[in-house]
Amino acid sequence: MIVTQLLPLNYLTPDNMNKGRLEAFSDGVLAIIITIMVLEIKVPHGHELSDLKPLIPIFLSYVLSFIYIGIYWNNHHHMLQTVKHVSGDVLWANLHLLFWLSLIPFVTGWLGENKFKAMPMALYGIILLMAALAYFLLQRRIIRNQGEGSLLKKAIGRDIKGKISPVVYLISIAMSFVSGWAAGAGYVLVALIWLIPDRRIERILKEE
Repeated sequence: MIVTQLLPLNYLTPDNMNKGRLEAFSDGVLAIIITIMVLEIKVPHGHELSDLKPLIPIFLSYVLSFIYIGIYWNNHHHMLQTVKHVSGDVLWANLHLLFWLSLIPFVTGWLGENKFKAMPMALYGIILLMAALAYFLLQRRIIRNQGEGSLLKKAIGRDIKGKISPVVYLISIAMSFVSGWAAGAGYVLVALIWLIPDRRIERILKEE
């Protein structure tokens, strides 16, 4: 007889789970997300440049979402450089982040197809906001597991960019019902903030 024992979620402690599988799984999911988004850009039936015009909103929404996914991939990679082992709660927090990121292809397609109308623009911002909050929760779980002298806590410091971003998202979501372009400008602004090279984690790792 084979007996299967259900283990508690906290069974996987920081001492017995390597981070390699978490990184590999996360990278795979992000790669699939980008693939799904690009497949939403349908090839036009015509052969004139004018036939590409209807695709402009779809392409612009794809570019913005591609940049966001790239930002998350980059920061996720750097964050995990401070981690040697992960626990069960970190795995679930990471899945929570991937859940919200996996919805980006849907809202990206809806946004592009409807040419930046109010409701798609607002939902796009809500997904970005939830992804940002999920990333924050993942950071907090990692910091908690690292305990006193957490490398990640030392690296992010006051995390000004992390605190500014949700505020801009909330303003942009509200602005979606006034001006789609103003809301879009807010989403672009957050992306630009995070595109600025951030060497905090690299600097801390070099000091250790």
